[in-house]
Amino acid sequence: MKAAVLHQVNSPLAIEEVQVDAPKHGEVLVRMAASGVCHSDLHVIKGDLAAPLPAILGHEGAGVVEAVGDGVTTVRPGDHVILLFRASCGRCRYCSLGRPALCGFGTQIRWSGRLADGTSRFRLGGQEIKHFAGVSSFAEYTVVPEQGVVPIRKDVPLDRAALVGCGVMTGIGAVVNAAKVEAGSSVLVIGAGGVGLNVVQGANLVSAEKIIVADVRDNKLEMARTFGATHCINAAQHDVVEAVKELTDGEGVDYAFEVIGNPNTIRQAFDATRKGGTAIIVGLAPMQAEMSLRPADFMLQEKTLKGTLYGSARPRVDMPRILDLYLAGKVKLDELITRRYSIEGINDAFQALERGEVARSVIVY
Repeated sequence: MKAAVLHQVNSPLAIEEVQVDAPKHGEVLVRMAASGVCHSDLHVIKGDLAAPLPAILGHEGAGVVEAVGDGVTTVRPGDHVILLFRASCGRCRYCSLGRPALCGFGTQIRWSGRLADGTSRFRLGGQEIKHFAGVSSFAEYTVVPEQGVVPIRKDVPLDRAALVGCGVMTGIGAVVNAAKVEAGSSVLVIGAGGVGLNVVQGANLVSAEKIIVADVRDNKLEMARTFGATHCINAAQHDVVEAVKELTDGEGVDYAFEVIGNPNTIRQAFDATRKGGTAIIVGLAPMQAEMSLRPADFMLQEKTLKGTLYGSARPRVDMPRILDLYLAGKVKLDELITRRYSIEGINDAFQALERGEVARSVIVY
């Protein structure tokens, strides 16, 4: 199969002919249909996020089950599936509490680059190629644990469904699951990239009254209006906190979402919330990054700062529901896809992402 392999950080992905082995016990072979090009993969390419290499990257994908290993009962060949970069066991404390994104089941796969038995299903000549995030969607085929796929209805185009595997779920879930934004609330979204736009449409979905979006690029702000932004702030030209307070009678917003992963903008989100408000960290900051806040702001103003991983999702409930809402015309997926590329164009797709030209690019197989 063709696959995009990262051999070392700060280098282009190499399009290689990689051998893919058959699925073993509890595993699923998926023929990929599409994969979104996400900033998290770019973090790995640039070395901001560590991953074992060489590896097939990609973590936002959808496809069709080609074959299953022994013991697999929840999917069969021909099923359409979304792949999960946070596979969960379904039995631990966190899964039982409805917080499967915190399950430790997929930790070995994420950090070792190998499946549950400690081996990889990918080979390049005699060299082992690692799995990334338990998904490796930048390939024509991939092998994942059974727990790493969610079966979906077959009337949704798979290039749209792929986006639900990360960006859409993370953004909408941050609003609905993590923050539980109420109708009529005021919301700030800092960062109008692929995930940020989904925070915007999540806020629109739950009928937030004021949806303020801040970004340094005017084209991103125009995209945000398409997804429901009521007010836009160019952060390169205006002080975000002051602009937000002007729009909210000096109070600040009920909820502020930081969708960049930068300590400075996280602080902006916190400062832009009103007394009793909540700031939510959605963006992935470099692992070594730190920030400081005044403890008195938490106590005297009763503010909350919290994080959310994968939109605090319950994937087997939330992802099919998002697809139902898409078909009902209540969630925008078509509008998220700015460009489509073949796998040979994947490095061009990452360059467009880094330049801020796209909401989402999709690799189509």
